Amino acid sequence: MSEEKIFDENVSEETMLKEHLAKVQENIRIACQKAGREPSEVTLIAVSKTKPVSMLETVYRTGVREFGENKVQELVDKYEALPEDIHWHMIGHLQRNKVKYIVDKACLIHSVDSLRLAEEISRVALLKQVRARVLVEVNIAGEESKFGMTTEETVSLVSTIAALPGIHVEGLMTIAPFVEDPEENRMYFRKMKELSVDISHKNIDNVCMDILSMGMTGDYMVAIEEGATMVRVGTGIFGERQYAVTV
Repeated sequence: MSEEKIFDENVSEETMLKEHLAKVQENIRIACQKAGREPSEVTLIAVSKTKPVSMLETVYRTGVREFGENKVQELVDKYEALPEDIHWHMIGHLQRNKVKYIVDKACLIHSVDSLRLAEEISRVALLKQVRARVLVEVNIAGEESKFGMTTEETVSLVSTIAALPGIHVEGLMTIAPFVEDPEENRMYFRKMKELSVDISHKNIDNVCMDILSMGMTGDYMVAIEEGATMVRVGTGIFGERQYAVTV
């Protein structure tokens, strides 16, 4: 392949990423306007799983500083390879034996789905002398294939986790069902918002419900209309997944 062709492909990839990102940002603005909210109330997390560092660098140059990863190893590798001012979000299922690798690297762990995981985060956070910011993951649709607590279990877990040292509970996260029509998920996002408000009203020490992480590429506009403060968009920015990762 000629150098000219490689250059042309790089330019087209950069253009594609910028166009995709601009479209997502515009959609966020539209959804906020429809809901009577300010776009500043919503944080866009660029979900960069399986994507090479070069693509993240392009998105970084547009001003994005919030990136999300599903896998611990990818987060660690990209953390080492990219600028220090990036805020890394651990959004995938987290195994207890991998907590030690990311507690001091992730600005927020979205996927706390058990007391045992929270206890391990607490233990490692104390060892590393950091304060872990966490969200409790809720399986709002009750899907057997998904991790997360039931609605009924969530309040109890939040209260218990909040008593652990080295942890601060900052809100809730959910992964809604994969649907063709995002309107089908509106009721789940609405239930998440209601649950968040209910927990907030309990005034539990060391708990705030400032963050509601919900909505992905297919349904983030509906999620914003129903109260999402963080949306996790991967394909909508980066395109389809690539499974050969270069870092």
